[in-house]
Amino acid sequence: MEFILDIKNINKQYGNYNALTNVSIAIPEKKIFGLLGPNGAGKTSLIRIINQITGPDSGEVFFGGEKLAPKHVDMIGYLPEERGLYKKMTVGEQVMYLAQLKGLKKNVAKEKLNYWFKKFEIENWWDKKIEELSKGMQQKVQFIVTVLHEPKLLILDEPFSGFDPINAQLIKNEILELKEKGSTIIFSTHNMGSVEELCDNIALINKSEKLLDGSVSDIRKKYSSNTYNIVFKGNLLGFTNDLWAGAELLEKKSIGDLHTVTVKLLRQSTPNSLLNAVLNNAEIISFNEIVPSMNDIFISVVENKSTLNTQSSFTE
Repeated sequence: MEFILDIKNINKQYGNYNALTNVSIAIPEKKIFGLLGPNGAGKTSLIRIINQITGPDSGEVFFGGEKLAPKHVDMIGYLPEERGLYKKMTVGEQVMYLAQLKGLKKNVAKEKLNYWFKKFEIENWWDKKIEELSKGMQQKVQFIVTVLHEPKLLILDEPFSGFDPINAQLIKNEILELKEKGSTIIFSTHNMGSVEELCDNIALINKSEKLLDGSVSDIRKKYSSNTYNIVFKGNLLGFTNDLWAGAELLEKKSIGDLHTVTVKLLRQSTPNSLLNAVLNNAEIISFNEIVPSMNDIFISVVENKSTLNTQSSFTE
């Protein structure tokens, strides 16, 4: 697997405050990478280092196999959570100015902007002042400016903030399309729902430390509780007896002879062995694994880390 960013052992401190502690993350090319964690976890500090707004106290960052250098700035598009448009300028003046700052010639910039304004159905915004636009409207403009120069790496910090559901879906569709065209996208958020919908890989940062990283599918599999939801018709008592020592019945709900149960597989039991065991007393309507959400995993990992730290403090 090729990595567009290889972040190695980054430490960053502001006075007595640790913003990042020995953080190492490899971000694969042409994927959507979720950088997750609560506010104050260290996500913004890491993004600022990648953008070369600030530098690490120690550690290194490699971009496409090369040590991160000023020349890489032009290959990155950054949409910060705090927007930075000049309120007294018109939209047209603002986007042309920012496009040329990114190295686009005036005629090329105008052509690309016309394409995006038409795509987003905002052609009539060109002569409006920024201060006349809502927060969501301003964000549309800034999103366009962020992607205009077709960067290899996009960093989007809470990109759906201020959007209604329709425009949030519009931006999600654009993010997925940009990925298909070959961009790598770092998606920084504390909204776990968006992560499950969009991200291929994630890293979880909390209190300056990376707690886990990997592909979303592998992480969810790792933290699977091996529980299943089963809907069936038949004899509930016979079904329960058929479970034997292979599964534990956690919950049950019945309406007539239609039963909904939650079971946890035990020892070396498999879904197939469970189904084979209960088929004599059950007509299976549905059988679904209960997969933990990223929010559940986040809470579990953070709580486990907190417990380990507490135990460690008692033993010191």
